[in-house]
Amino acid sequence: MKPSPDPANRDSSADTPGRGTSAAPPLAVFAAFAAWLARVDPGTHRRIKGLRLVTAYGLASALGTLQDVTHGLPHNVSVGLLAANFALWASVSEARTTRPESSRDLAMLCVAAALGAAMYVCAAQPLLALGHAGPELVLVTGAFLVGFLKRFGVTGGGLGSQIYIGQLLAYGANLVPGDLPAIAIAGLIAMLASIVPRLLSGPAERPALVAALSPGPEAVPGRPSPEFVMGLQAASGALVVVALNAWLNLPESVWAITACTYVVAGSATGTVQRVRRRIIGTLIGVPLGLICLPVAEHAPLLIWLAAALAMIVYSMALPERYDIACGAFAFTLIVTLAVNGIHSIPFLTARAWETLIGGALGLVAAMVIFPLRSREK
Repeated sequence: MKPSPDPANRDSSADTPGRGTSAAPPLAVFAAFAAWLARVDPGTHRRIKGLRLVTAYGLASALGTLQDVTHGLPHNVSVGLLAANFALWASVSEARTTRPESSRDLAMLCVAAALGAAMYVCAAQPLLALGHAGPELVLVTGAFLVGFLKRFGVTGGGLGSQIYIGQLLAYGANLVPGDLPAIAIAGLIAMLASIVPRLLSGPAERPALVAALSPGPEAVPGRPSPEFVMGLQAASGALVVVALNAWLNLPESVWAITACTYVVAGSATGTVQRVRRRIIGTLIGVPLGLICLPVAEHAPLLIWLAAALAMIVYSMALPERYDIACGAFAFTLIVTLAVNGIHSIPFLTARAWETLIGGALGLVAAMVIFPLRSREK
């Protein structure tokens, strides 16, 4: 209720010890947070999926560190980290309602991530002859597949995304052909770690369609298919980022490539909205992560807890609030990098300005290269 401006009309209970103004603000904040949760996730379904993401990540990471699993594998690659990311993003992309269908898709998505990593390690070595940015050309193919495979529905979009993510992880870990056995084992661990939580969650989930993986608009006669155009737009922007990196030696150009890949939508208008929301979310999430750098250094357990909560928020917000989802993930990325020993402020802030570059390139590509328009119903 709105308080009355007349002191005589105040509720007398406000003067009662223990029920005064000191108790009101915390209760108001809690009520506002509860109301926000109810609006974003009315039936708690997305919160359950968020918990599943965190569980899959933790389970895969733990299994990947067992000595019996890693025995005989190269020590330069973290099987647990690969498997955890395979499982996490497979769980994000999966959107089925029944356990058998979900398990099937999760297995396919984990295989796709391992395939993407294998594609990178097999193709990157010859591209080193083109310079330090040469291996990033492999990521251009992944960016194209993110859009193009949407022609096969939600599962196809997820497969394209997983191939790109596998390439991205292999690039970041500097994997080589000798690491192919580790990639295969990481894929198997990811299957187990992602399927088990889904079997346990069962019918408690009602998956929502992730906009980034949704199919494109209907085809227009005489023009290329929308999915091909979306892939071409993302790949063109990614190629420009590779050229910029070769020229300017960007600190972490894959962040710009990723932003360019995932802002491309089924219409130019949709791309504009996704660019705006991704930039807004990133510009909020990165500073929040930077504020937590001292905590990451002295209390890493608290940071991992905060990162887990942020990923739950990411899962809840992703279907409709892309800005909140991008902010939550940017925060998670910054704090987890800090926990792993990366405390360079210029490097961490590059997440924000490279997202601006990638978003701008994706927007230009969507406006110039066969611009798509959603059909009016």
